[in-house]
Amino acid sequence: MSYNWQQTGWPKFQFTPGLIDDIQLKFLLKSGKSNGQYAGVSSEKKDQLLVDILLSEAIKTSEIEGEFLSRVDVMSSIKKNLGIHEEQPRLVKDQRAKGIAKLMVAVRQSWKDLLTDSYLFSWHEMLMEGNRYIQAGKWRSGMEPMQVVSGAMGKEVIHFEAPPSSQVSSEMDRFITWFNATAPGGVTQILNPILRSALVHLYFESIHPFEDGNGRIGRALAEKALHQGLDQPILISLSEVIEADRNRYYEQLKQAQRTLQVDEWLLYFADVVLKAQEKVEELIEFSLKKSLLFDSFRNQLNERELKTLTRMLEEGPDGFQGGMNAKKYMSLTGSSKATATRDLQHLRDLGIFVPEGGGRSVRYQINL
Repeated sequence: MSYNWQQTGWPKFQFTPGLIDDIQLKFLLKSGKSNGQYAGVSSEKKDQLLVDILLSEAIKTSEIEGEFLSRVDVMSSIKKNLGIHEEQPRLVKDQRAKGIAKLMVAVRQSWKDLLTDSYLFSWHEMLMEGNRYIQAGKWRSGMEPMQVVSGAMGKEVIHFEAPPSSQVSSEMDRFITWFNATAPGGVTQILNPILRSALVHLYFESIHPFEDGNGRIGRALAEKALHQGLDQPILISLSEVIEADRNRYYEQLKQAQRTLQVDEWLLYFADVVLKAQEKVEELIEFSLKKSLLFDSFRNQLNERELKTLTRMLEEGPDGFQGGMNAKKYMSLTGSSKATATRDLQHLRDLGIFVPEGGGRSVRYQINL
């Protein structure tokens, strides 16, 4: 069995012309709808929407790689990198949260720019910030094979082996040239943004140029390709959809890296992009409802209640895990049990909280 980079014709991927044209049309329509929603809100709400989208991507692209970060830390870091003022800035100590936040903002802000090795090195340095065990900002150079492996020690399964380190520099020179040439207006432009994004991700992951961080940077490149394809930075989080069915993602990638015929990969990736668009619509709706909630009730709530609502809503559309109860409220706000009970009842009376369960086990979710 040979891998795609070992096969005659590499890196010229083969696919059926027009295979995902219908999906592209749906994507363009959905993008127009979500961008229209975004354009129609105030600058403050735009900032919050953007933070919510970047936060979702940052958290999920990290979880795909087995890194579980604090949403609050990542959110604070994203706001700092976007220059958004926080009334009570959080001291973020987790270098991983800082790094992924920097990457998310950098990818969005530089979407128009030509890709260079310097850009990729700087992205890698952001991701590896504080990691003393990885050579940050450099192509991998180790003599050992770069393998994607799963399974317990002694029972490892090799899913993919990338080109040897000695080939990485020349492979990446070719990839970067191809990336820029296939951008809209390039000499070999690919006008279907989903097609180009899918090929970008597969091509980059098949080179696996870094010692670590290839998945996160590869997904960032896929989003850069989508931004360029629509000639504007769009609202999208591919990783939220990918993470929801990680096994399928890895299986599709594994199969695609064994052939240069990539129809199945294109269909899979196009489905991911469409689902990501649907998720964005949900997130926009959630973010707007969240803003409306605060606009409607801010003056009727005390500091403890506002703090609790803010914390619960930071968990996004999926809701606050386990709901809010008196014990959690006391821990979060530092209040007594009597105060917690009174505040929770107040939030319920206002219609902000809806109860789940009853008696001592009652807990509350936000009624958006």
